[in-house]
Amino acid sequence: MKKLAFAALLLLLCLPSSAGRIVTDTVKSKVLESDVPLNVYLPDGFDNSGRSYPVIYLLHGFSDDYRAWRDKGQMQTVVDELIGTGECVPVVIVMPNAGGPDTRNTWNGYFNMPGWSYEDFFFGELMPKVEEKYRAIGDKEHRAVMGLSMGGGGSTVYCQRHPDKFSSCYAMSAWLDNEKREVRPGENPDKSFFTSQAVNVHSALRFVEQADDATKEKLRTVKWFFDCGDDDFLFDQSIRMHQLMRSARIHDELRVRNGVHNWEYWHTALRMALPFASRNFGK
Repeated sequence: MKKLAFAALLLLLCLPSSAGRIVTDTVKSKVLESDVPLNVYLPDGFDNSGRSYPVIYLLHGFSDDYRAWRDKGQMQTVVDELIGTGECVPVVIVMPNAGGPDTRNTWNGYFNMPGWSYEDFFFGELMPKVEEKYRAIGDKEHRAVMGLSMGGGGSTVYCQRHPDKFSSCYAMSAWLDNEKREVRPGENPDKSFFTSQAVNVHSALRFVEQADDATKEKLRTVKWFFDCGDDDFLFDQSIRMHQLMRSARIHDELRVRNGVHNWEYWHTALRMALPFASRNFGK
C-alpha cells in the first residue's frame, strides 16, 4: 500500500501544475459573408492576469475544421504539459475554421480563390479581431503559425507572403504544391477542385525557386521547421522544400520521423512545434 501511495504522489507531482481552457468563438466576416467559428486556447490565469501573450495560429488540414486540433489532436493535453514543464511559454493559440468534411460542397483552404477570399479574411479580419479580444502582443516577434497538411502548406505560404507578420513557421506533413496532382479531387469544377488549384497557384516550392535576393532576405527573418513522416505521401515535397531552402541559403530545420499522414504523427509533432515557436518568440 505504501508503494502505491508513493507512486500516486509521484504521479501527482509530475502532472502539470496549471491547466488552460479552450473557448469556442466566432468572427463575423464581411469578406467571407459568414460567421467563421474558431477555437482558442487560453493559458491558465488568463482571465485574471491582465497581461498580453504571444499568439500561435494552429491550422487544420483538408476536410477537417476548427475542432480537429482540439478533438482529434488532443492539443490541450500537450500544451498544458509543455507550459507546465516550462518548454513552452504561456501562449494564446487560435484554431480558425477553414474547411469541412464535405470537400466538394464546402470551401476548404487558406488562400484566395473564386468565391473564397480566405487570406484576405485571415489578415484583414481574423488577426486584428482575435488579437485584440484575447490580448495578443500582436507583433512579428510574438506571433507564430503552424499546421498540418493543408494547414502546413498554408502556414508556409503565409510566412512567405507575409514574413513581417510571423517569427516562425512549423509545417507538419505540409501540402506545399499540387503540380503533380498529389491530391486529385477530380475534373469537375466543384469546391475541392478550386482548393487543389489554389495550392498549385500558391506553390510554396515555386515561391522559393523564383525568389529574388530581396525576397530571400525577408524569408531569412522567419524561423522555418518542416516535419514529415518517411511514409507520408507528401514526403517528397518536404524534402524538396529543404533542398530549395538550402540552395537559397535560407536556414530551415527538417525532421523525418517514422510515420504516415495521420493524427498520431501530428500529435507527436506538436510536442516539438510548440517549444520551437516558444524559443523563437522575442527574437
